[in-house]
Amino acid sequence: MKTIVIGSTKHLIMAVFYASLGVFVALLVAGVWFLNARPDLDIWHTLALKSEFKRTKGVETFADYIALEKTLFEEVEQKIYDQTLAPHPSILNRYVRGSLADPQKWRHDWNRSYEWPKKDADFGVLLLHGMSDSPYALSHVAMHFKDRAHVLGLRLPGHGTIPSGLVNIQWQDMAAAVTLATEHLKRVLDGRPLYVIGFSTGAALALNHELELVAQNKAGEYSGMVFLSPAIGLPPVAAGAQWQAKLGALLGLEKLSWNSIQTEYDPFKYNSFAVNAGDVVYQLAERNQLLLDQTSAQQLKSLSSVLAFQSLTDDTVSTQAVFSGLFQKLPQDNHQLVIFDINRTEVNMGLIPQDPILHFDGIFNTKHLKYDLTLVHNNVKTLDLPRDVVAETHFSQGEPEIQVLNLSWPKNVYSLSHVALPFPIEDSLYGPEGVHYVKRIQIGATSTRGERGVLGVSADEILRQKWNPFFPYLISRTDKFIEGLNAL
Repeated sequence: MKTIVIGSTKHLIMAVFYASLGVFVALLVAGVWFLNARPDLDIWHTLALKSEFKRTKGVETFADYIALEKTLFEEVEQKIYDQTLAPHPSILNRYVRGSLADPQKWRHDWNRSYEWPKKDADFGVLLLHGMSDSPYALSHVAMHFKDRAHVLGLRLPGHGTIPSGLVNIQWQDMAAAVTLATEHLKRVLDGRPLYVIGFSTGAALALNHELELVAQNKAGEYSGMVFLSPAIGLPPVAAGAQWQAKLGALLGLEKLSWNSIQTEYDPFKYNSFAVNAGDVVYQLAERNQLLLDQTSAQQLKSLSSVLAFQSLTDDTVSTQAVFSGLFQKLPQDNHQLVIFDINRTEVNMGLIPQDPILHFDGIFNTKHLKYDLTLVHNNVKTLDLPRDVVAETHFSQGEPEIQVLNLSWPKNVYSLSHVALPFPIEDSLYGPEGVHYVKRIQIGATSTRGERGVLGVSADEILRQKWNPFFPYLISRTDKFIEGLNAL
């Protein structure tokens, strides 16, 4: 009898195993079929540019980097734009000269690195954009400092050209470019302060640059760091994304190297997103966490002051990681974190199933902060007054302070987003106000309506908030931060 029971159990386990294996294989085949049924890849998804910067190419100075960049864009012109000469079926493709998304319709080529020297500047500013972006991402910050500082906007390797540039890029390549730009500015400024302002992955690269030095008991090179939507931590799904690309390489299916394949209608940002790009940010964030965990508190004291701006709701990076993965690990100093809350009208709260602030229970009320924490939110006492938005700051030392900003939430906007922070309402690409003096794409003014499933661009992407109504506060707070450090 005992033998029969053991045999039955063994057969049951084997049956469950093979059934589970069959389900797994079926799901895998279905997933591969779904991913491979997406739109065909274009030349800008598959072409490998020979002139792209790699840290192994022996480029030793920033001047060399710019010279290589010039060659790179000549290659793009020859291998891409010369192959898509009009007439072309897409009026919204950035890789068609004369289209509504042609980058040349803007007065400045924001896809390239740029430097605006100022001999009598008191300080310098290095601007680092995010993953799949271009220097355009921080163009308004650059314009703000143009007449006051020596400004350098770096085009990170793999960016500003064609989406395939992110298929094989490594974060160490981007870090090497940041080092070249930093060394160049330190040389030019000759002892004057250098500040770095980074958006998303750019913030992670700036943090990495300093952490690598601090971990070796070397002095940091930035006098202060300003982060916008910093990529401190990513959702766990990012860790497994690389297996999709590896499976695609194994099966010879190039489409599996892409999380999304879209029309390239944005002149300064890739709409298609390579799987490797997400993995690169994940690996960079993991490296920074390792450095923060292994570097002693005494060493971290030499890290320059950080001012960070973060939306409470962020679908790209983890807001929680900004708290727990960075600010709670920093020793007490002049570190400042600004959180943009959601728009807490009765209608909005009626449509939000769970208040996102519940994930941060207790953080905003703590009396033991090692940094200054600001929450930009509706004034709960006068919630019906749309202009009554306040910045409530809890200091590491001293009593809380409430500042009325005289800024408002736009009608029908319930929150900011990861991509919104660097852009004011006046932005001619992502802002809501139409541009009438030139015929070009206006992504922020999109108000398309129709049946679902018709457009090749998802409704989520169309509806995502792309500009920051509180940009004036962000830039004034940045000014105050830099002025305070300069006065030390």
